Amino acid sequence: MPLLGAPDVARAASGCSGRPAKTVEFSTGELRVYKSRAQACAVTVAKKPGKRRTMSVTLQARGGRAVIDKGSYTKMAGPVTVSALNRCVRATGAIGKKSASTGWILC
Repeated sequence: MPLLGAPDVARAASGCSGRPAKTVEFSTGELRVYKSRAQACAVTVAKKPGKRRTMSVTLQARGGRAVIDKGSYTKMAGPVTVSALNRCVRATGAIGKKSASTGWILC
């Protein structure tokens, strides 16, 4: 008998509010960036959740400090948010030695 209420990986929430602005896929996962009116948010999501490994997500608004979430996770790193009202942002996501970056976006 299947377990009721078992977590469904495909429906895992990003933890970010706003609309999807950019998704960059790489071999072990994806970097997702979201934009609301005044903020940008980013997460790194593993393609194959389960095993604990080093993951990180970095988000920076032009002229501002980078916000980083790095640790040993099973499913995702983040969310991280920055104030991005009328500012470009860039994001980087990594899982193990593989990574992806957006360059400057939302300008």
